[in-house]
Amino acid sequence: MDLVFSEEALQYRSAGHPESPERVKVALGYLKENYEIYEPGQASVDDLLLVHSEDFVEKVREGRFSDPDCPKYDDLFFYATLSAGGALKAQEEGALSMMRPPGHHAGRNFLGGFCYFNNLAIAVEKSGLKTLIVDFDAHHGNGTEDIFLGHEDVTYLSLHRSPGFPGTGNETRKNVINHPISATTGDQKYLNLLGDELDRLQGEGFEQLALSAGFDGHKNDPLASVGLSTSAFGEIGEMLGDMDLHTFAVLEGGYVGEDLGKNIDAFLRGFNTQS
Repeated sequence: MDLVFSEEALQYRSAGHPESPERVKVALGYLKENYEIYEPGQASVDDLLLVHSEDFVEKVREGRFSDPDCPKYDDLFFYATLSAGGALKAQEEGALSMMRPPGHHAGRNFLGGFCYFNNLAIAVEKSGLKTLIVDFDAHHGNGTEDIFLGHEDVTYLSLHRSPGFPGTGNETRKNVINHPISATTGDQKYLNLLGDELDRLQGEGFEQLALSAGFDGHKNDPLASVGLSTSAFGEIGEMLGDMDLHTFAVLEGGYVGEDLGKNIDAFLRGFNTQS
């Protein structure tokens, strides 16, 4: 698995906001010598409409929304559609998109948590493949659950810190498997839980694995740590690579630049040893 990125994403910024390009720039400096980088194009409006309502897409395009976590950046629609395009390119290449803004808190008709459009969901829906989504960001992907709840060809699995933002994901229902975990979970409990779920789902006939790859569960992360070490992300990569499915990923959270680069590298190395 390699990377998807465009330097244009480094212009996506707001002063003092946690969703800053600086940490992504630091992480890329750590990664770029070891991985091929694919350049994305923009997602089209038709791509966005695969998972979002027309009214919602127009509200984002025109800036007709209010959310303290989602500033109205200059050229926001350009950056958001380019990030969605990153997910489409990642699906095509079997790569990890590091484009910003992230996406898993964006639902069919709502945004939130730094997310405007649900990049992963767009790529999954456009692929038309029976998909297992594994979300290992330490925040629950409430937008992804909203979009795919009851979908016949998608199963969503999330391990996330609770209590914590956005306060959802407290129960398993239909095709959505939620595991709220504590801030002190640590490597072994986390890996055992993930491994048990992946073993259980192995025989479900999935054609594709899609990953909301969040690294904010790391022990040093200021927003949502669940006590994971860098080596744990390597083991997560190995487990997911062992599923032996066409796999792509999008970067969600992870808010310390140097740690982010090391954690992504550990994950990719683990995944690439198995795939």
